[in-house]
Amino acid sequence: MAAPLDLDQLHTFISIVDTGSFTRAADEVHRTQSAVSMQMRRLEDRIGKALFEKEGRMNKLTEEGERLLTYARRLLHLNRETLAAFDDKALEGTVRIGVPDDYADRFLPEIMARFSRSNPRVELSVLCEPTVNLADQIRRGNLDIALVTQCEDTRPSEIVRNEPLLWVSSASHMVHEESILPMAFGRPTCQWRQMATELLDASGREYRVLFTSWSANVITAAVLAGLAVSVLPECALRPGMRVLGEADGFGALPDCKIGILRGHSSRPEIVDALARHISESLDNISVPLTDETGTFDFAALATARGRRLKPNHIMPGW
Repeated sequence: MAAPLDLDQLHTFISIVDTGSFTRAADEVHRTQSAVSMQMRRLEDRIGKALFEKEGRMNKLTEEGERLLTYARRLLHLNRETLAAFDDKALEGTVRIGVPDDYADRFLPEIMARFSRSNPRVELSVLCEPTVNLADQIRRGNLDIALVTQCEDTRPSEIVRNEPLLWVSSASHMVHEESILPMAFGRPTCQWRQMATELLDASGREYRVLFTSWSANVITAAVLAGLAVSVLPECALRPGMRVLGEADGFGALPDCKIGILRGHSSRPEIVDALARHISESLDNISVPLTDETGTFDFAALATARGRRLKPNHIMPGW
């Protein structure tokens, strides 16, 4: 029978990934850098695969290292969960969570309800800001956990949901047929904005950006007022919106990946519990149910699973 993996080695491995270096990880796990390096050599020997490779002066994960990272996080979370199950003291304290407002309306009610029912002594401190800001807050130690859009310029997150990204306009206006397309986007650094403008440029479609804001509410208001077209994740669609597709001259957008970023919390057991509830909540939340006529059942959102929205589906008003 093969010997089990060493949890201390896995903890160090995760710390290297999360901090970005062997030196910072050594401070995190209270070991010397040489001891950390020795732990990783032993872990590589146990796995039988190289976990890191040099890229200039930096160490990056190999493909096998990426695979191990997923299992390592699960094992460490299960270990803490097991210990907590035999702890007579209920979880209590404060946990700081960040969520972009693109996701807050749809996801936060379910997350907060599930977590608060299971952990009534834990206070949730919630911050709604764009992903780039939340990633910076995590790095600075101002947040314990954040639900984010996985971006190229942020460190890898634990992916918990793939969300379709859609072109949307008002169901009551024909703004999408204007010769110069008015658009509403996030700031110029917004990944969705960049993907949308690349598609518009590639198709030769003329457009101008009329509204720019980090706030999903501002973008939504511009769309519903018939002032602009935008791109939104399926979870952010609102009554009165129309989904646009290739027949309208809008190419398919890639899915956006929603993930969890963790900070260096002094109460990792609380963060683990919240991360588990986030994952379970997002797996449970559905997109609007549709029938063949394009009718939507918003009452079923919390419990049922629906088909993905097709172009020309219209979100009826309240």
